Amino acid sequence: MLHPASPGQVLIWGRSDTGYSRNRMVRQLFGNLGWQITTFFPSVSQLGWVQAHWRALKKPNLVWVPCFRQKDMASAAVWARKWRIPLVFDPLISAYQKDVDEKKKFTSNGWRGKWSKRRECRQFQQADIVVADTAAHADFYQNALGVTPTRLKVLYVGAEPDLFMYARAPRPEPPYDILFFGSFLPLQGVDTIIEAAKLLKRHDARWTLLGHGDMHDRARALAAGCAHIHFEPWIDYPSLPRRIARAHILLGVFGDTPKANMVIPNKVFQSMAVGRPLITRMADGYRNSGMDETEVIGWVPAADAHALAAKIDQWLRVPDWLAERGKQTRQLFDRCIGFEKMTDQMKDILETVHRLP
Repeated sequence: MLHPASPGQVLIWGRSDTGYSRNRMVRQLFGNLGWQITTFFPSVSQLGWVQAHWRALKKPNLVWVPCFRQKDMASAAVWARKWRIPLVFDPLISAYQKDVDEKKKFTSNGWRGKWSKRRECRQFQQADIVVADTAAHADFYQNALGVTPTRLKVLYVGAEPDLFMYARAPRPEPPYDILFFGSFLPLQGVDTIIEAAKLLKRHDARWTLLGHGDMHDRARALAAGCAHIHFEPWIDYPSLPRRIARAHILLGVFGDTPKANMVIPNKVFQSMAVGRPLITRMADGYRNSGMDETEVIGWVPAADAHALAAKIDQWLRVPDWLAERGKQTRQLFDRCIGFEKMTDQMKDILETVHRLP
């Protein structure tokens, strides 16, 4: 295995969306470190090793299975072991945890839950290194899925630096634009946002929920009759930074689910990169990041609409401070979770891979 200072070839193995933000960030990190990238999309995940054999894939220095591709792990592991190539898995989520805690498809004590957990444990065990997006998520992989600590590394989700750039703040005058964007998942707590909007009517503010997803219809029903709550449809990804820049305050996530406590969501990175004041729930996902030690972020308890309304009320009472808070938010991003920090994290992953026996 080449040392990271002497970059080699990485084979990204899996039927994953190359345009998804996590995958774009990983590719950019490899590219900036001088690594050449080859992509392999198996026609059938379970038979990928056969297809790779018949295509006579060039032997790389590293195999990387990207996010959400648990199904590609077994086949990638067969091929990597044959050629004695290190295998890194970047799952981003636990499919087992998502089905049990988020979608409530089955319980952890039922036979389906136990079978799902055993299957994912096997998938994670096949990797030489498992990448988590936060230290809290790494703890879950260790405690729930049996990944040994020496095989766990952290790589933040991040925000593409050529897309999410600092933008000048809007004028600190009403109507104030309070923006949430997302896929309306339970962990995002859109019901808490709507309840907070109902509680806080003393300011001339427009609360906007942008996107679509599982809880979208429920959110519209909860907001019925509230003229200051608005819904906007999805916009194309390159337009998102401009929409963020128009807002006075950005909202993160407020759900009280286990996953909401473990992650730093995309929208947090993206909003901070553009330099907008951010309010979000405190979570274990921020542990060791340095962000949890500052009051630049508007921290509130999970699922607490009253606390959210109070925080926004506090900020809008001094609107001239919003622009300065946005600048400090961007500075915090650069210092704690920005692209330079992610570059160091990727270097650490590659250093660890280099030291594998």
